[in-house]
Amino acid sequence: MVHVYNCHPFASQQIVQVEQEPGLVCCGGGALFVVATGGCKVEAYSLEQEGCPLICRFATMGTVRSIQHSKIGDYLVTIEEKNSATYLRAYTNWRYQAEEKARVGVRLLGHLLRGASQRGGAQMEIIEIPLSERPVAVACCSITGDLLVGCDKTLVLFTLRRQSQQNLLSQSQNPWSSWQQSPSQGQGQNSSSNHNVSLLDFERSVILHLPGTKPRQVALCGGYVAVQAELEVLVLKLSAHSETKEQEVSPDTDNHVDRVEDPTDFLLLPRQQELLGDQAKLCDIPVSVEKTGLEDRGQYTLSYVLFRRVTPDYFQGCNVEEMQLHSLQLRPLFTSNQSPSSDEPACVFCFFSLPTVGYLYSLKGGVELVSTYQYPEKVLEAVLTDHLLHVITKSALQCFTVRCAAVATRVEDPYIDTTMKACPPSSLEVCALRMQLFIGLRSVCVCGRHVVLLSTADLETPEETERNTQRRGLELKEHTMLTGIFLAVGIDPTTTPALESLLSRPFLSRKWTISSPKETSTAGHGWNLYVVDTVSPITLYQEMVEYSQHYMETNPQAQSLQHLLSEAHLLLRASLLQPSPWQRNSEGDPAASPQANAESRAAAQVDRQEVEKALQENCAQLGDCFSRGSQKNCHLALPYYRMSGLSVTNIMARNRPLHSSPHSYGSGFLFYLKHYLLEEAAQSLSQKAADEVVDIFSQSEPSQLVSVCASPSMVNISPARTLRILQHLEDTTGVSVPLTITMATMMLRLDDLPQYTQLMDRHSEMAMVYGFIEEPRMLLHDRGGGQPAHSCPTKLTQQLAQSQPGLLVAAMVALHENNKVQLEHADRIFKELGCENSLQVDFWEAMLMASSQEAVIQELLFRLASVYIDRLTHTNSETHTLLPHKPATHKSLKSADDLINSGSHYGALYPWLTVLIPPHTTSSQHQEALHKLQSLLCGPSLSASSVMPLMDSLSSETLWGFSLHLLCATRRGQYNRSIEKLLDRCPQAIIAYANHHLQDKHMVLWWQKLLPELCNRTRETAHNSILLAALKETLVVVAMETSPGEFLELIPDDGTASYFLPHLLTCCQRRE
Repeated sequence: MVHVYNCHPFASQQIVQVEQEPGLVCCGGGALFVVATGGCKVEAYSLEQEGCPLICRFATMGTVRSIQHSKIGDYLVTIEEKNSATYLRAYTNWRYQAEEKARVGVRLLGHLLRGASQRGGAQMEIIEIPLSERPVAVACCSITGDLLVGCDKTLVLFTLRRQSQQNLLSQSQNPWSSWQQSPSQGQGQNSSSNHNVSLLDFERSVILHLPGTKPRQVALCGGYVAVQAELEVLVLKLSAHSETKEQEVSPDTDNHVDRVEDPTDFLLLPRQQELLGDQAKLCDIPVSVEKTGLEDRGQYTLSYVLFRRVTPDYFQGCNVEEMQLHSLQLRPLFTSNQSPSSDEPACVFCFFSLPTVGYLYSLKGGVELVSTYQYPEKVLEAVLTDHLLHVITKSALQCFTVRCAAVATRVEDPYIDTTMKACPPSSLEVCALRMQLFIGLRSVCVCGRHVVLLSTADLETPEETERNTQRRGLELKEHTMLTGIFLAVGIDPTTTPALESLLSRPFLSRKWTISSPKETSTAGHGWNLYVVDTVSPITLYQEMVEYSQHYMETNPQAQSLQHLLSEAHLLLRASLLQPSPWQRNSEGDPAASPQANAESRAAAQVDRQEVEKALQENCAQLGDCFSRGSQKNCHLALPYYRMSGLSVTNIMARNRPLHSSPHSYGSGFLFYLKHYLLEEAAQSLSQKAADEVVDIFSQSEPSQLVSVCASPSMVNISPARTLRILQHLEDTTGVSVPLTITMATMMLRLDDLPQYTQLMDRHSEMAMVYGFIEEPRMLLHDRGGGQPAHSCPTKLTQQLAQSQPGLLVAAMVALHENNKVQLEHADRIFKELGCENSLQVDFWEAMLMASSQEAVIQELLFRLASVYIDRLTHTNSETHTLLPHKPATHKSLKSADDLINSGSHYGALYPWLTVLIPPHTTSSQHQEALHKLQSLLCGPSLSASSVMPLMDSLSSETLWGFSLHLLCATRRGQYNRSIEKLLDRCPQAIIAYANHHLQDKHMVLWWQKLLPELCNRTRETAHNSILLAALKETLVVVAMETSPGEFLELIPDDGTASYFLPHLLTCCQRRE
């Protein structure tokens, strides 16, 4: 569907004063080119000056049948006829004819003139471009200036070459060394800069053979080649490669079936077909590449991009001759973040049209149909621009909106279509703007904001009257014949309106051929050449906004309002996408003065700022539309309001319902407000605004009040007023844990600690933890707009740290395990609370018990070992004594026994540790840290080697320090060394140590290491009862584990064998 809006896109119009009736017109480079009917002369008029004064006129070498202008190189290319022959010619340096210089050079393609041009003079040149076939259509690339020529069965691509005068002399020594491809030659040539004149030439580089189609129109853009037949359009992509490959032909021409002209007098309609991307190679048009370039040594590869065959609809008032495709265009679109000299556009669009419908395709990044234009009446010609599509009928000029900006915006900005930014979709229905009436329009062309129209009002000659009389008679005969056929098979066409309309069309007796262009009758009169200036995009935007006020006053939720504002948005987007004019001027015209460039830059900056400001206003208006609209697109209110730059207070004011209005707050506005409160934490709302937010949600979504009150933006909320609303909510919906915690927070802000305590005691600790998991922002606030790294504790968190530290630790552990907070962020919270050496350690201990992530476990083990060692270092081992200047430490939430009983990472203390260090021999704090570190070393998770660098700070002079070093050595498997050290420091613990560690594969150490050590030590100190008792216990174990023969070998030969005989007897009795 096409929307129609009464917005006028035209600012002014003027008539170009030409002497003879125009036959052909084209424009480009700020100039209008007019070819008189049947004449051999081209007149150029300035479109940039008032009144369109004449720039120059020059004669052509034949009757011009087609004319095109190239922006790159500023040259004209024509198809001319002379003496029944057709020629292709290019006219370069045509602007020098403005100085009435009659000198004109004529040369062949590739042959440079060496006369006046080489000596420094400037002249217009006519380049003859020979072809083996008759040219029927030409097109110039707006990016590279290359030339594409369509012939009956082939397409010929000519590459634009450029040579400066300074290099012209060196060409005679090396003809090809100074030539260079010209992808970005500046627009226009300055006649006063003769020393910088560039000589243009073309090189035939590629020939495309298309035996299956007859080109009528062609288009070229940055490697994309489009060819249009009567009812078919084929788009190809030519890519150049430096390596040499074998020539490819796709699809296989052997499988191609040539089209056969229908010999009958009736029309065969082809079926409609659309093939996009790689599927386009399945079409029945084979294409082969023939490379002809002399300089390029690379290879061209060909790929199919798009194929479209249309079936004409003859019920639209068009006959066969009119029902043909026209207005083929390839339109590149560069974005503002691209270099002005970039050869690769961000987007390329293909447009073509029937008299009744037009099609716009996007070719880059995936081929897709962007828009379909249904015309209200028969369209003769259409021209696509970045902002609008201009079409002409016989009596009017009309403009349609385009979706090029919607496609290009998504290419330029990856954040489009997110919660941050939005843009109307490319599938948005197009609209038609107010038309401008004319009489007898024939052709249209566009240059910038200038639309050039050619109109004629021909009178019917006697010959035409006779032909029309004969045609009507033939049509009557056909109608009578076909009516008889239908009646013969039992069908009465008069009873079926569709058949009656079909029979009224004069197409059955005509061949499917294209008619030759109609020549203007010699009896005709009344022609005009108009230049219609379109308004600037910002002006058209303002008119659209003014037009939208009608919908806003009558029905703010109307779809037409949303559609019109979306059209205005795309209009501004198209303006912002275009590169800055000062950049194009400074790079395209090196002769421009610095002052001119500075002025151009300043003007462009002012214009861009005006468009950006208008875009923000439009985003605010679109945000208003989506905030009140349906549930389907209500989420779009969020990105549009964000792009508007408005504060949340202003947005709330825009959505505040009137007292007389029955409408409440829209779903889109609530969606925006919820996301703002959830994500935007950098700025706090005032108390008035925060209270209004509470009122909004209490009326619209009471269930969201807990989340609203927990938002960092709501810190200035009125606690007493909010508490009354929350109490009413509790009376209505019942008691819930998050609601209770929120009410307790309000009591805390009112400094009502008894009521706070009463509310916090309502639920169990586990239920409160689940409440914090549901709404973590009751404990943590984000300072940096949703970034966890900037989290800070709330007032409730500070209170919990003092009154309920266990609940706080449990809640933080639960938040970590549910991915609500990271370990580093939790550490930062405890540091801000001043609990880095107390609650933070309790949190680590609780995390160690709860976490299942190995990386987190190892990190926590190392941290806790470090803390325990630090506590042992800074506390005195004497009972109830602290080091000077050290305050009393915080009592841990979990004792060593609690940790041993609640998890596997803390192991039970080895029995020999109790013998080594009896309980209650050190201070409570010291003993607590010692037992926890010993428990970690006794557990299975802590690696002894990882804490060895930390153990270096502990002295082994004390028994507790010695116990830790002995634990590490034992964990590292150093049993021999450990036995020696233990016998040296505390022999009474050796049996307990051996009973625990010297088991299984280490059992042999009883008689290989421990027994010899005890024998040696008791021999030296015979009266040491501790060593004698240990020796006796060792012999009991050895007698139980060895054979009599092995035991005999262990008895020392120092004359003390009698001491071992009872144990030998026990060993022998055990073996009997």
